[in-house]
Amino acid sequence: MWIWLLILTLSLHLAPEHASLPLVINTWPFKNATAAAWSALQSGGSVLDAVEKGCARCEVEQCDGTVGYGGSPDEAGETTLDALIMNGDTMEVGAVANLRRIKNAIGVARAVMELTEHTMLVGESASLFAERMGFTAEDLTTNKSINIFSQWLKGNCQPNYRKNVYPDPSKYCGPYKPVPVQHQNKRATSANEHAHDTIGMIAIDQNGHVAAGTSTNGLTHKIPGRVGDSPIIGAGAYADSTAGGAAATGDGDVMMRFLPSYLAVELMRAGADPSEACKTAISRIKRHYSDFFGAIICANTTGHYVLN
Repeated sequence: MWIWLLILTLSLHLAPEHASLPLVINTWPFKNATAAAWSALQSGGSVLDAVEKGCARCEVEQCDGTVGYGGSPDEAGETTLDALIMNGDTMEVGAVANLRRIKNAIGVARAVMELTEHTMLVGESASLFAERMGFTAEDLTTNKSINIFSQWLKGNCQPNYRKNVYPDPSKYCGPYKPVPVQHQNKRATSANEHAHDTIGMIAIDQNGHVAAGTSTNGLTHKIPGRVGDSPIIGAGAYADSTAGGAAATGDGDVMMRFLPSYLAVELMRAGADPSEACKTAISRIKRHYSDFFGAIICANTTGHYVLN
């Protein structure tokens, strides 16, 4: 049911004739983000410019409450951001995770790619890097995120993502301590479908240059420091201008174990069409996690695309 809903609400722009190039596609109906990316391409910008502009628009608009500041507070009530951008021509990547105080996460990710020899910066060090590179430090908390956190505390911190700890995480807030091994029980906790989303975006220009990126504020009520699939190369997104691009959305703690975006692009490189590539990547996850919740968008360098 969810997969079909996502297909129906997929946000994209493409050339007016045929399903060809150029193309901009993202994982949710964030139409303004797609339009911003398309505008960047149409005004002569690169595919990297398009992805950055598109994701940044969602960060400003706080798309669905799951991208940008003021959403998805963690167990401490703080909003932190994750982002990734990848150049399919050079295979360069910039990523940030657990970013604090900086609203423009996708911009910081691109700065990591273009201003350092590194690929990923995380936590407070990533925030300090951003400040030194000229990004403005701001409070990412809003009245909405404070209210979400307050209601969660009033509801005995439900849901949460703890297991094998005491006091019983299904009934009480922490602080928690581990229970002795002999008393441990598996507690099946899956991410609520409304607790997380991501903007995952692919841009392909008229000449087949590919870029992909993601931006998210992660999982609501996550354990502080948790990082999902979005800023992980090959998990949240992947781009290769010899094959195509892919981006994922869903239960990031599961998705990142399978690198579905990388797998989908490699399958397209081997000759699979986008539909087959996306389906195979999702099926591999489903074999291990039958109740898995997520989807992937895939686009090849001829402009064919699909979501599965």
